[in-house]
Parts: sequence; structure tokens; C-alpha cells
Amino acid sequence: QAVEETPEVVRPVRVTSIQKRATTDTVTLTGTVQAETEINQSFRIDGRLIERAVNVGDAVRPGQLIARLDSHNEATSVQAAVAQVNAARAQLGEARDNFRRMQDLVKENAVSRAAFEQSEVFMKTAESRVETAQAQVTLAENRLSYTRLDSDVAGIVTAQGAEVGEVVGAGRMIIQVARDGGRDAVFDVPARVKDNAPPNAQITVALTSDPAISAVARVREVSPRADPVTGTFRVSMRLISPPAEMRLGTTVTGSMTLPAAAGIQIPSSAVSRA
Repeated sequence: QAVEETPEVVRPVRVTSIQKRATTDTVTLTGTVQAETEINQSFRIDGRLIERAVNVGDAVRPGQLIARLDSHNEATSVQAAVAQVNAARAQLGEARDNFRRMQDLVKENAVSRAAFEQSEVFMKTAESRVETAQAQVTLAENRLSYTRLDSDVAGIVTAQGAEVGEVVGAGRMIIQVARDGGRDAVFDVPARVKDNAPPNAQITVALTSDPAISAVARVREVSPRADPVTGTFRVSMRLISPPAEMRLGTTVTGSMTLPAAAGIQIPSSAVSRA
């Protein structure tokens, strides 16, 4: 009996040609909006904080009162310095009167030349004492003025470092002010992206909650040291004409296209593993 041969089934195969071509890669990262400059406001002298006039979130302007220290000791020092000036001026007046008398007497040879010269020395010494006492008044008045802390910038209070009643040291942060003006979008960038980013790259930054609100940013500062935990680099990008919705602390998404690199792209469906 003859055996019938089964015809071979021809299966269709989808074929595509691959070739070397340039491909681009778009990187998207999440960051936050921060002030370009944050300034710590602090006292120049030690003292007990008796008043803080602003809190976190308040707007401040140049010359506005921020805080005050107890000024009792400094006010007493001013009074003591003024009293020393008055005493020194009284001694100077007496020394000048004596010098004038000695001038008349030495012309008549009624006193010795040495006595006349000694009266002149006393007068000059009294003048120096007045100048020294006046300088002490200036120093005491300066310390009294340092018990009042006024803002020297305009901005928003972002942090506070001391409460009323605490004894604070000179230089301790009382409040931190995010200065008005520039705003940055800050990202933690992987080393691969940092190294492959083109110079003067233009980055599109958009609100994470509303991607329709966006702005252009340019790299302003790149940290030279990687974070020891994440291995990423902190990159600050200056926002160019940011919309009002990009307030301090809001979350933003930054997108950047890396330069094209030559390579061969193979469809994932054509790759298999036995």
C-alpha cells in the first residue's frame, strides 16, 4: 500500500532589515522648586531672645524688624560710656584753662619752661582721653543697635531657628529667608545622565500635578560630589521666567533629550533565549 506524503507547511515569516542609525534618549527626573539664594538672618552678639516678629511663610522686606534681644545690659553700657565722655570733657576743659594760664605766665617768666610744657602734655592727654571715651560710646551704641535684628533682603521666611526666651549665640540662625528673584529646579541626577548631558543643555520643567504649566531651565550649578547613599549628583537649574504656579517647594518634572548615539536597534520580539 502506498504511503501518501504530507505536504510541507509553509509558515509565513516577518522579516525586517536592521541597520546602524542614530538613536536619542529622553531622560525624565523629578525634583523640587527652591530659591536660588537662601540667607540666614542672625544677631551679631549674644543675648536672650525676647521677640520674634515673623514666622515661617511670612514675607519680609528690607529694614523690617525680625527679632529683638534683651537690651538692658547694652543700654547700661551706653550710659556708662556717656558718663566717661562727660568726665573726660570736664578734665579737658580744666587742662585747657591751665594751659592758657601757663602761656601767659611763661611770657612773664613767672613759671618755668618745664612747667609750661608739662601743662601742654596734660592738655593733649586729656584730649586723647575724650577721643577714647567717645569711641567707647560709639562701640556701646553699636552693641545696643545689634540687639535689634532687621532684614536686609526681601523674600519669604522658610525656616526658623530659635524661640522667644532662648539665649542665642552670635551668628545663630534666627530665621532663613528665601531671597526674592531667582528660582531653581533642583534634581538628583545619575552619573550617566550628568556625564552624557550636552553643554548648555535646555531642560523643560513642568509641574508634576499639571504638566501643562512649564518653563525652560538651564543648569546653574552641579555638585562636584556624589551623594554617598544614592550615588546621584545634586544639580540646580535656573528657571527662566517661571510661572507663578511654580512656588517654592512644589514638585516638578524635568525632561531632557540626550545627544544621538549611533547603534543598532532590534525589535524585542525578535530576541529570544533558549
